[in-house]
Amino acid sequence: MDHRVAIVAGGTGLVGGHLLKELLLDPDWEKVYAFTRRPLSLSHSKLEIVQVDWDRLPDFPPGVTDAFAALGTTMKRAKTKENFRKTDYEYTLSFAKAAKASGVSHFSLVSSLGADQHSLVFYNKVKGEVEEAVVDLKFPYCGIFRPSLLEGDRSEFRFGEKIGSFLALFINPLLIGPARKYRSIQASTVAKAMVNAVWAGQKGTYRMESDRIQELGASSVRPNIPDLLKKIS
Repeated sequence: MDHRVAIVAGGTGLVGGHLLKELLLDPDWEKVYAFTRRPLSLSHSKLEIVQVDWDRLPDFPPGVTDAFAALGTTMKRAKTKENFRKTDYEYTLSFAKAAKASGVSHFSLVSSLGADQHSLVFYNKVKGEVEEAVVDLKFPYCGIFRPSLLEGDRSEFRFGEKIGSFLALFINPLLIGPARKYRSIQASTVAKAMVNAVWAGQKGTYRMESDRIQELGASSVRPNIPDLLKKIS
């Protein structure tokens, strides 16, 4: 695809930050927009930062071909289920609807391992519900990425995740076969996988568990990406 233009929601987050860096370094994207509530300490000739109020989302800039949704919060930060749902469901879905209305052909969503709209676990339920709502918009390409525990340097300290990362050093090698999807994964790998999958220009809806994300993100040979996606569809 020529003249690729990307837009990222959640560029101040762990995966979103890596997404911006991947897209800015990739010559296949000539322009990158970042919809963000807070300022970004990132500067690049291809980057345009748009500070937004997520309750009143502006129209998309013209010419956007690829949208990446990496919005998300935690129950600790949100404090209530209502606030959590507002960020992870309402804001994400409004971004997806704006993408659809503007003619975006490729939509990618960062979800989570265990996402299930019928789950009794609130977090998993919300993630599953937003997945289904995004899929129902019927983008020509829709990539749903379900990473396990994310590894990487966050702007905020999360004690539980630090403990999880330490334990993962010992547990990851034991997770083999179908259990590979439970291995922790680098946020940079997730971002690379999302960009690689969009680059392939495939059509359809793809739900990718953490082990498949690892394959897509680790591949340095882009011509192989379409074949990897066929394994997922």
